[in-house]
Amino acid sequence: MNRVLRPESMSAPAAAYAHGIEVPSGARLVFTSGVVPNATDGTTPDAIGEQAALVWRNITSILGEADMGPHDIVSITTYVVASEQLAEHLRDVMAARDAALQGHLAASTLVTVPALARPEWKMEIAVIAARS
Repeated sequence: MNRVLRPESMSAPAAAYAHGIEVPSGARLVFTSGVVPNATDGTTPDAIGEQAALVWRNITSILGEADMGPHDIVSITTYVVASEQLAEHLRDVMAARDAALQGHLAASTLVTVPALARPEWKMEIAVIAARS
C-alpha cells in the first residue's frame, strides 16, 4: 500500500495533498502524458472548471485501462495558463482535483505557464499512479 509522508518538521500542506508518497517495491506504475481537456468528439469546453472536470474524467479512463482509479494516484502535476482570472481558475482546478480524489491524498505540484500546445486549453494534468 502507498504511504502518505507527513514529516513533523514541516508545516502542513497548503491544500488537500501530501508532501510525499512512498510506493512499495514491486508496485505496478502508470505514468500519463499531460491529459488535456478534449472530449471524445474533439471539442474543448470554454470554462476552466468544465475543462478540469473533463481532464479528471479522462485521467480516470486512462487509469481504468490499467485496472486502477484515482485512489491509486501518487503524484499529480497540474499546468494552468496564467491569466487575469488566475485566482478563480486555480480554485476551479483544485476543486475538480479534490472532487476526483474524494479525500485521497497524492503529492501535487501546480505550475502556471504562459500557454499550452493549443490556445483553447487552459490547463492539463499529468499523473503517476501505483498499485501493489
